[in-house]
Amino acid sequence: MSKENRGRHSLNSCFHIPTFEKSVNGELDEQCNNKHMQLQLQFHCPSTKYSCFVKILFVVFVFTLVGRPWVCLAQRPSNVFTIRSSIAYALRHSTQVLASKQEVVAARANKKKLISEFLPKLSANYMYKRLDEERVSGTPPTVISPENFYQFSATLHQPIFSGFSSLTQYKISSLGHDVARLLERQSRQGLILGVKKACFELLQTEKLEKVAHQAVTQLKAHAKVAKNFYEVGMIPRNDLLKAEVELANARQDLVVAENNVQLAMSRFNTLVKRPIDAPVSVEDVMAYEPFTRAYEECVEIAMRQRVEMRIADLEVEMAEKEVRLTRKDYYPSIDLRANYYKKGDSPKLEGGAGIPDSEEWDVVATASWDLWEWGKTHYGVKEKLSRLAQARLNRTEIADNIRQQIKDAFLGVKEAENNILAVRKAVEQAKENFRMSEERYKEQVATSTEVLDAQTLLTKTQTNHFNALSAFNISKAELDWAMGVEVAE
Repeated sequence: MSKENRGRHSLNSCFHIPTFEKSVNGELDEQCNNKHMQLQLQFHCPSTKYSCFVKILFVVFVFTLVGRPWVCLAQRPSNVFTIRSSIAYALRHSTQVLASKQEVVAARANKKKLISEFLPKLSANYMYKRLDEERVSGTPPTVISPENFYQFSATLHQPIFSGFSSLTQYKISSLGHDVARLLERQSRQGLILGVKKACFELLQTEKLEKVAHQAVTQLKAHAKVAKNFYEVGMIPRNDLLKAEVELANARQDLVVAENNVQLAMSRFNTLVKRPIDAPVSVEDVMAYEPFTRAYEECVEIAMRQRVEMRIADLEVEMAEKEVRLTRKDYYPSIDLRANYYKKGDSPKLEGGAGIPDSEEWDVVATASWDLWEWGKTHYGVKEKLSRLAQARLNRTEIADNIRQQIKDAFLGVKEAENNILAVRKAVEQAKENFRMSEERYKEQVATSTEVLDAQTLLTKTQTNHFNALSAFNISKAELDWAMGVEVAE
């Protein structure tokens, strides 16, 4: 065996390199649809083990590169949405949700700002005073106030007691932060409901457009048969005119259905913040699954999870804190200040004539109490007590409204569910009725009016079916929203 053949045999014995065809996830993009990827590798391997090892590493690298999932992987079109991806896209771009997030940031900053009320504060002051002349006194004359006076002062201020106002204000700001977070969630849930409704409405209009297309196709075929019968004298002209008029009406209905699809697309794009005329397609998830949750269970979940109830509870608690904050004026306030002074008759603050001590400090404790303000605090507390009663009444009103929303959505689900069950069988019956009417008309044992009536009945039944499916899914989405359940699908 030659040296070249021995090297090739050595490589093949340590690593087998087949001819292969590679596809990713069973799909190839347009560039790879009409050709197969084949790789045939042959190496001349020298007798040295090091060169053979390098060749093996190169082969492994090629296999890894070819096996990457991004090679020839068909990308999903950007205008095809599922309900989940629609919600995710809307949450990333909705100005309302982004604004609510900024409100949370502002509330968090305000909460942190009020922490500073518990901490000491340091302030500094530099002063210059010019007198018309030096102030002198005594014999011999002694300067008591220089003509130029400079002073630097620094003050450390620490509140000791303020009638619990600092603590109460911090607790109110903390509750305000919680309210802002709940309002963000409320905005998010409202957007999710809007996106779901937009998706189901778009699917509904697309289904109805298909029904309208089917009606035009069926009436066109019937008009053609009627024309043939008329030309051979089997039916009067009146029957032909009826078929042509119904076909014209169906074409008008198709135009309306197509426009409704375009309007539904524009509403979807506007809601998720896409260009209003951008093409869009929503994955068909408009299906029926029996609804088994009881009404009492829905109400219980809503009372526990609904954002509005939690916000109302926080607003009652904030109103209670406001009452306590207003009562702070019934108590004295106590402050502690530490002051440092450096003085002089020049900007260097090194003392001078009339300034016996250029550097000094003091500590001052101050207690202040407003003893009489003509009932200001009393009426302020009375106002806050009224606000507290108002917050409690508002909470009761919100609970009643939530129960009503649950009732409306629950009955909507049940009504749509009953309609689906009733119309599902009717669709098959209407299809069979139309088929039989057409066959009987072709055998001239039925009139054109019977065929047209059967077609109208079929279109109406299919429309009712898709309307019921859409109403069922939208009512379920509204019930999820009414219960405070944040689900994507």
